[in-house]
Amino acid sequence: MYKGKRFLALIPARGGSKGIPGKNLVEVQGKSLIQYSIEAAKKSNYIDQVVVSTDSEEIQSVAMQLGAKVPFLRPPSLATDTSKTIDAVVYTVDKLKEVDEYFDYVALLQPTQPLRQPFHIDEAIEALVGKSLEAIVSVSPVQEHPLLMRTMNEDGSLQPFMKTPSTVRRQDFTKVYRVNGAIYIAKIDESLRDRSLNDIENSYVMSEEYDADIDVPFDLEVFKLKLVHLQKKISGGIKCIH
Repeated sequence: MYKGKRFLALIPARGGSKGIPGKNLVEVQGKSLIQYSIEAAKKSNYIDQVVVSTDSEEIQSVAMQLGAKVPFLRPPSLATDTSKTIDAVVYTVDKLKEVDEYFDYVALLQPTQPLRQPFHIDEAIEALVGKSLEAIVSVSPVQEHPLLMRTMNEDGSLQPFMKTPSTVRRQDFTKVYRVNGAIYIAKIDESLRDRSLNDIENSYVMSEEYDADIDVPFDLEVFKLKLVHLQKKISGGIKCIH
């Protein structure tokens, strides 16, 4: 709880995954991807309850052993490759209300961002409540600027993705960010079911060091390197990896 507001941490974890089979249960340094998110949520100072939304009995069992609540399985219709995450969020919130579990905000924490730390969650919540926002989303700086991107025609020729004067220097580019998927927090009200996670305008900035969006096997290797890098820096005074 933070300033009288109750926060639900919701971790979405489907059993199916095309890029990495069984992705949410893949282990790195003895912990599954879902464990990193469950532990971060449980160590947050403001999260009141941690719930995992899954269609998998195996993930349900693992999550419960790690201290998360999984009071029901997600319907198959909400666990397809084309299902919208927000629909699973609304379904979970509604089911919890049926057993008199009420929250003011839901914090969506995707297991595919395992480097997100408890202090990230807390800082995002503090920003959300402190500014009286309806929602907030985590972002990371982007090094590969869109002005340097190209699209390719069928004949292999390239065209600028965005038009820019040839005289603009790279150091003069406007700083850009990408929604990294680590934290989405939204107020629980009637507008929640109509909300698009992609349209949240208010941001919480995370360092690139903590950005490890895992979708394909190579991303796992990047995550391992970043994890070791951050662990080595603990003694140098950075906020601790848990």
